[in-house]
Amino acid sequence: MLTREEICELIPHRDPFLWIDEVTAESENRLTARKFVAPDLDVFRGHYPGQPVLPGVLLCEAAMQAGAVLIARQAADPQMPGRVPVATRINNVKFRRMVRPGDTLVIDVELTERLADAFFLKATVKVDGKSAAQLDFACTLAQA
Repeated sequence: MLTREEICELIPHRDPFLWIDEVTAESENRLTARKFVAPDLDVFRGHYPGQPVLPGVLLCEAAMQAGAVLIARQAADPQMPGRVPVATRINNVKFRRMVRPGDTLVIDVELTERLADAFFLKATVKVDGKSAAQLDFACTLAQA
């Protein structure tokens, strides 16, 4: 379990662009995170006014931030401080359902392969136990 404060120690994202609230489960190659989609998010003023929908790109961003936390936990190297995970590729994105204000995202990320400083991951973003988005992505460690 990681709190928002602990997440901020691992990745450089901050409000209003931090898209995970907490880590609820973690193992060597997997991580589950949650994000409450607040109804007052500014993005809803312009993305389908009157019928607000969270943009799919933000579902992908939430998944990649969860992946960045997993990578940061695995790749912590006291000999090379200041390195942060950055996205290098996104593939096979599928949007399965709309995410609305008041929903809670449950983000499952799995590290499928690591080659030196390249990390390959799969993610599923769910709402109420149903898939909202699926994606494959890659990250590398870069100097902050």
